[in-house]
Formats: sequence, C-alpha cells, structure tokens
Amino acid sequence: MRDEVDELAEAWARERPDLDLAPVAVFSRVSRLSRHLDLARREAFQASHIESWEFDVLAALRRAGDPYELSPGRLLRETLVTSGTMTNRVDRLAARGLVERYPDPEDRRGVLVRLTPEGKDAVDGAFTALLDAERAFLTSLSPKQQADLAALLRRLLVPFSD
Repeated sequence: MRDEVDELAEAWARERPDLDLAPVAVFSRVSRLSRHLDLARREAFQASHIESWEFDVLAALRRAGDPYELSPGRLLRETLVTSGTMTNRVDRLAARGLVERYPDPEDRRGVLVRLTPEGKDAVDGAFTALLDAERAFLTSLSPKQQADLAALLRRLLVPFSD
C-alpha cells in the first residue's frame, strides 16, 4: 500500500540522498491526517451548531462533572488560550445561552462559568458525532493496532506535557 507521502519522500530522496528522511514518513502523514481530522471535527460540530473553539470550552466544563462549572483560570489551563481570548469566548457562549457566569461562593471577587442545559445538550451531541467520525478513521486498524498507535503517539507527546 502506497500513499502520497511515499512519493514525496522518494522525490526528496532523489534530490537529497544525503538526508535521513524517516521523520518525513511519520510527520507528513501526521500532518495530513490532522487536516482530515480538522475537517471531520468541523462537520461533526456543525450538526450541533457549534464551532471547534466552542466545543473546547463546553467540553472542558462537561468533563468537570456535575455541576459542570469551572473558574476562568481553570478554563484557561484546560483550553490553552489567553485570558483575553477566554473572556471573549465565555461572553459569546453566554450570549448564546450555552454557559452562564455566577459569583464564586468561595471567592467574593471570583466568578464561575457553568454549562447550561442547552450547552450540555450541544456538547454531548457534538462529542457523540466526533467519536463517530474518529471511529471511522480507525476502521482499517485492529483494536490492538489502535492501542499500539495510541501508545506510540503518547510516547511522542509526553515530553510536551506540563
């Protein structure tokens, strides 16, 4: 089985036989797969009428468990965006009725962001659609191959973890 990365690597090998092209074989495929996954994410989220950035915030709140709330600081850590970006995102989600803000009972100066029932429905629908799309990407791999791939990718990502 061949793909476009094989052709790309062969062309580079012909032009630059002095280079080890092993990284191209891996990361060109990861990059291409990432683009396909981004498109699948967008399609999955469209059915729930949310954008990818909205899913990221709503999913962080959903994963927090009942009552599905987090401080803005915790949302920053969960979604890896700046505080200005998070404020804008929470404002937009609140305007759509997907989240609400309320005072933090443990910190008079603080606020908490809570998922509304509409937000919970939206993120649950989007997550189900996302899993269906991602599962479709993995159909050519056995369960063991999927586990092996997950382990190898984890090994590559661990050095970037906090």
